[in-house]
Amino acid sequence: MTTDHPVALPAYDRSRLKPGIVHIGLGNFHRAHMAVYLDDLFAMGEGMDWAILGAGVREADGRMRDALRGQDCLSTVIELDPKGKTARRVGAMVDFIEVQPENAALVAAMARPEIRIVSLTVTEGGYYVDAATGRFDPTHPDIVADARNPDRPATAFGAILAALRMRRAAQVPAFTVMSCDNLPGNGEVTKAAVAGLARLSDPALADWVEAEVAFPNGMVDRITPATGPRERAMAAAFGLADDPVPVTCEPFRQWVLEDHFPAGRPPLEKVGVTFTPHVHAFEKMKIRILNGGHAIIAYPGGLMDIDYVHEAMAEPLILGFLDKVEREEIIPIVPPVPGVDLQDYYGLIRDRFSNPEVADTERRLCLDGSNRQPKFIIPSIADNLAQGRMPRGLLLESALWCRYCMGISDSGKVIEPNDPNWDRLQATARAAATEPAKWLGMEDIYGDLGQNSGIVAVFGAFLDDLGKRGTRAVLADFIGS
Repeated sequence: MTTDHPVALPAYDRSRLKPGIVHIGLGNFHRAHMAVYLDDLFAMGEGMDWAILGAGVREADGRMRDALRGQDCLSTVIELDPKGKTARRVGAMVDFIEVQPENAALVAAMARPEIRIVSLTVTEGGYYVDAATGRFDPTHPDIVADARNPDRPATAFGAILAALRMRRAAQVPAFTVMSCDNLPGNGEVTKAAVAGLARLSDPALADWVEAEVAFPNGMVDRITPATGPRERAMAAAFGLADDPVPVTCEPFRQWVLEDHFPAGRPPLEKVGVTFTPHVHAFEKMKIRILNGGHAIIAYPGGLMDIDYVHEAMAEPLILGFLDKVEREEIIPIVPPVPGVDLQDYYGLIRDRFSNPEVADTERRLCLDGSNRQPKFIIPSIADNLAQGRMPRGLLLESALWCRYCMGISDSGKVIEPNDPNWDRLQATARAAATEPAKWLGMEDIYGDLGQNSGIVAVFGAFLDDLGKRGTRAVLADFIGS
């Protein structure tokens, strides 16, 4: 197929690349974010010994391996600028490790001395965190299984630990473990998972991990929709109809990292990565304002049968709801960020959400609320309460999520399961229609908020009103209040 739109190819000799990073989880976000930064760096002739070996521990990772190895590990990345789309073939990955049930090939690759960073995008829910305590859960069946079979790990963390054990025995310095997932303190969370798993079977190894292995915190940001027929059609328009896994993304990207890489790192500051000791400030800003904002527009859109995020932003009731909650309940509790005006940052977020070319879906934003709410919304509720404010808008967001989980939109349309815990959420949501405390009583999600009678009363009133009058009427009253 011919096209008038040129595709940018890697601007370097890929035969010169040598692997220095194993990345676990080759989803769309990684290929539109970290891989792009490295591709830019290699184009400068820098860091050529920091190429990526792709890896995964799930069945879906095996399918991704087949797709990418079928095209020499090149990823198509299409930037969706309203002024015009551009496409590039990203060549930062040189191979994809075989995906095996017990991860022997992955462990062996990570044990190689030239691998100095192991990075991850395994989703917010993939770190075995107990939402009620915010801590690593050593009782999770996956973790218990890996602790009993440390030489045959099934999880990413078990594989990392097995490789670290091999390196320690061979007196090879530890690699740095770098999370690229949207989690508060993602480095600390990753350290808790790796060291916590080690402590179940080898306390001495756990001590060594805590003393010798670096887990830098980082903040990552780029809106990257899921791949479907629309995205494949875009790739075809660029003459890449044979690529089954193209990635689309917004033009904006950001990466903020702690500079804690004892085994070395690529000079990513040359391609726009910010290295700072203030990562926590950046990540709290992003998680509360952007990810929290996604949740605020997701569930009313889902209940109003709106398909796309930019369409939700064009709905005055949803935009008004977002503006009011962000400006009254979220931005006031976000600590200052060096060099950033929070109001300007929110204005950028509004523009990004409104980009029609991205065509991100409301359903994607509604996905996995049981893992996302405890990270993106509930901490803002708690912080408002700590400062003596009742966060009515955030509680309305919680009521909208509950209403969404009942599985029926305002028009009567069935909402298909959209959470790993959908059956439980649906049953609890339906029970909450008459007993709202049941929803807030999910302590693994809400912690002790359900014990606050004032919270229960406000939440319950919103939930009842949504059931009686619908989303539009409730949002209109809230915005006017």
